[in-house]
Formats: sequence, C-alpha cells, structure tokens
Amino acid sequence: MRVLMMSTPVPTHFAPLVPLAWGLRAAGAEVLVTAQPDVMPMVRTAGLVGAPIGEMLDGDKHLSGFLTEGRRPLECFTRFAPEEMGFYGRVWMDQARNNIHAYLELAREWRPQLIVADQVEYASLLIGGVLGVPVVHHRWGVDPISDLALRDARVELADVADELGLEGLPTPAQTLDPCPPTLQLPAASKGKLIRHVPFNGFGEPPAWRARPQGKRRVVVTLGTRTLQLNGVPHVRRVLTAAAKVPDVEIIATVSPEYWDALGPLPAEVRLVPPTPLHLFIDTCDAMVHHSGSSTMLTAATVGLPQLALPQWSDQFALGERLEAVGAGITLDDVARQDDAELIRDSVELLLDKPEYRTAAQAVGREIAAMPSPAEVAADLLRSY
Repeated sequence: MRVLMMSTPVPTHFAPLVPLAWGLRAAGAEVLVTAQPDVMPMVRTAGLVGAPIGEMLDGDKHLSGFLTEGRRPLECFTRFAPEEMGFYGRVWMDQARNNIHAYLELAREWRPQLIVADQVEYASLLIGGVLGVPVVHHRWGVDPISDLALRDARVELADVADELGLEGLPTPAQTLDPCPPTLQLPAASKGKLIRHVPFNGFGEPPAWRARPQGKRRVVVTLGTRTLQLNGVPHVRRVLTAAAKVPDVEIIATVSPEYWDALGPLPAEVRLVPPTPLHLFIDTCDAMVHHSGSSTMLTAATVGLPQLALPQWSDQFALGERLEAVGAGITLDDVARQDDAELIRDSVELLLDKPEYRTAAQAVGREIAAMPSPAEVAADLLRSY
C-alpha cells in the first residue's frame, strides 16, 4: 500500500507521527512524507522519504512578529476560552488554501491509497475527497484545538472545497490519539488509541547520563522556540530557581548559541546541547518544560512528575490536565512564572511528595498498555 503522510509546517507537529511511519514501513507500506520545507530536516532525521511542497513558513519568525520587544508569548498573547480554541487552526487553513494545488499535483502523480496527517492538516482532507482516498488524522496529545478548528475549517475552506468539486470539507475517516484517556480532555472527541513512542531525534547516550550519587536529577527543557521568542530571562530565572532545591542536579537542554546570553549559572546547573530526551530521561526524577505535547508525553511514558510553564495555545490545557490527574503542577500566568521562589517550591514539591510520582507512574502504565504504533499500522493496512 502507498501511504502519503502530511504535516503542517512545524517539525514538532510531525514528530508524533514518526513511529507510525516506521510501523507502516515495517509492515511493507511505501511511505512518502510531504510538507512545506520546514518539516523536511525532521523527515530526513527519521530516515523517511520526503517531498517538499511550497515555501517555508518559519513559524518562529511568524510568531515573533506578534511580540513586543523583549516580551515572551505569555506576556503578549491573549489566552482564549476553551470554546474559542478553534482560532489556532486558522493559520493552518491558510496554509491549506495556499498549497492545495501543489499537493494535489503530487498526490495525483503518486496515487496514494491512504493519507495520514496531523490533526490540523486540512489539505489532506481536500486531497482525500478529490481522490476518493481515506484520510486518518493523528493528534499531538492533549487536544483542545482540533474538534473546534475542524468545525471552523468547514466554513473557512468551503469555497476551496467547492472549487475542487466537493460538497464541503470531508471528515477524517479516523482519528488516532496518543494521549492516554485519563489525561485527555473530557470534551475531546474519542479517537483510536496509539501509544506514544518518543521520537526526539537521534544520537548517542550522553557521557553524563549516570546520575551523581546522592543527587536528585531534574531535566529542564523549555524548547528552542522559548529562547528564540524573547525567553532568555525566563529560562535563566527558571534554572536559577530550580538549582536552589536541596541535593539537586539540573540538566538543562539549551542550544549552545544561547549559553553566553544566559550568563553565569549556579554550579548545580549542567547546560547540554539539545539531546534526545529518550536517551536519558529514565535517569531523572522530575521535568520542567514549556508544556509541549511531545515533551510532556515523553516524560509521562517513564512516569516523571512534571512542572509545566505554558506560554500560549494548547500548552495551557496540557498543564491543566497534568495537574488534574495529580501528575504535575502548572504555573500558567506571568506573575507565577516570574516568581522564582514559587518555581523552586514547585520543583521541590514534585521531588518530595510521593503522590506526584505515584500519579505520574499510573499515567506511564496507562501509556504502556495502549496499542503500539506497529499494531495500529497493521490495523490501518488491513482496514484501508
């Protein structure tokens, strides 16, 4: 079977689909990934075949245009009410409109029998409708966006669908959900479960992997985008505060280009270049992060308590769900994220209160019991 995989032009939107792509290949499917050039480096890293379409979006540059100088997203963007979260599908509707004809040309030439795309890749639905090919959408994780955004996309892209001879924007044949049910939003539509298998890039186990005796290890991974979007003071504050917890070693994944800007840090902080989390996360006791889907689920697979510091979009919902199931703490406003003492106390609570680890480990067991990407791949090939 020929499977066309599609992604909106953000590498982290494609990362959750990579293990499924491997499963499809292992089961004998021919897989081609098409997306805007932003995603192609990750496609190559994953060992997959890619066909770039259109121009770079450069999401970080796009976002930075909405920021006031020196202020990070949390200080600039409005936080939408749950019923307004469909707003975050708008930019992906624009990308579908701009690139649909180029995607169609590729699809007509390649003739896929199944299309798999991330949760807000709407060109996939249009192509599937035109070619009569089933389309499966794959969520990123906790999902406050896709149901509402699909509702809005039916209105926004009605003219494109009409131009292509369709009676409206088609509905996905199936939705795959890597989020364990207890962590998923109760209001989210039900999807077919697929286990989250971490894909954070490739590399070798780091030389510092072994934890120093008598130390509790906390990984702080706030994402390169956080730093790019006026986040250096925020990251410095978090690292300095977390380092004040007794008997702690802080592993901070930070691109080396920002090390000088961060300035002198406490001796408890070890700065390391971006390193695949799955190579060392099992040596950690807790994680501090920006509430990104793949990051959060990667920590959840090994039962780590988590401190979420969301900045915008769906990140708030991720932090809230962690807190709701007792597996973490979220600080979701500027005042609390700027409170160094509160950050320190939150990290200390995650390490000292066994209830957080117990709840986090329960989530980890739930993930382990979900169908593997290989099982889901085999089922897709049988069904379609």
